[in-house]
Amino acid sequence: MRISRPWLAAALAAFTAFATPLSWAQGAYPTKPIRVIVPFAAGGPADVVARELAQSLAPTLGQPLVVENQGGGAGVPALGTVSRAPADGYTLLFAASGNVVIQPLLTKTRVDVLQQLSPVAMVTTSPHVLVVSSKLPVHTVKEFVAYAKAHPGEVNFASAGVGGLAHLGTELFQRAAGIDARHVPYKGTSQAMSDLAGGQVQAMFSSLPSMKGLIDKGVIRVIGVTAPSASPAYKGIPVIKDAGVPNFEYTTWYGLYGPAGLPAAVVDRLGAALAGLAADKAFDERLLAQGVDLSISSAKELGERTRRETATWDKVIRDAGIQLN
Repeated sequence: MRISRPWLAAALAAFTAFATPLSWAQGAYPTKPIRVIVPFAAGGPADVVARELAQSLAPTLGQPLVVENQGGGAGVPALGTVSRAPADGYTLLFAASGNVVIQPLLTKTRVDVLQQLSPVAMVTTSPHVLVVSSKLPVHTVKEFVAYAKAHPGEVNFASAGVGGLAHLGTELFQRAAGIDARHVPYKGTSQAMSDLAGGQVQAMFSSLPSMKGLIDKGVIRVIGVTAPSASPAYKGIPVIKDAGVPNFEYTTWYGLYGPAGLPAAVVDRLGAALAGLAADKAFDERLLAQGVDLSISSAKELGERTRRETATWDKVIRDAGIQLN
């Protein structure tokens, strides 16, 4: 579990103060239920983590957090709902990194998300895994890179669509490894996985839970993970940057945002409540079982990470000439 220690100490101190009944005068935030907008359909990984988070935070905040799914449109409608809401802390966005970092870079008029949203805290991180068809004669990252270099243009990377994190991860990997591969976009993960199992495409970056069934059947094999993780699900899987491609690393993550101009007192209250989850071992274990690390950050750190990753993926998008139709 990776948590910024200096900020955590301060946040826990604030949490203690907030927990004292006399510290909250009448009308102090929150006094009514909080909407948490999730830019994905119900039942997916983001929805599951958001509901776990809502359930765990409610006792601390003294109000229910009501998860509302607004899937579709690559998260744009959900972002619009939150950005137009009053900046009072009663409408929040539980977003994936792709919603707030990548998607705004692919719009015709590029959007500066941090002018529309206030960062509250990063909540979780999780890596992707690199999987290959079992029909491919490779078992390690080094063998895969060597094979791709020996067969330029013949290795096909699948993804669930143009401009997604797995697609950008593919482009980043190609540059870091010095290989020439081809991206094959699908309209969703299901057909991509089917063709990967059948050997029509040779490799793919994706979340481990989505691939586990095919890995267990032996039709695909996992050869690397894009970043370190404390989750036991990744035990024994080599980290790609340590296994032959040293300049390559990325994760997907979930963060909490509010409308632009969110008062500092509201951000601090939410941040302190989130910091308190660091001591909730049951909550942490539920996340780890899903291949997700609890990685609470401050609002400032989330803002900085949003800026930093925006610059990283912007370069990948420009270098690869990625555009949405």
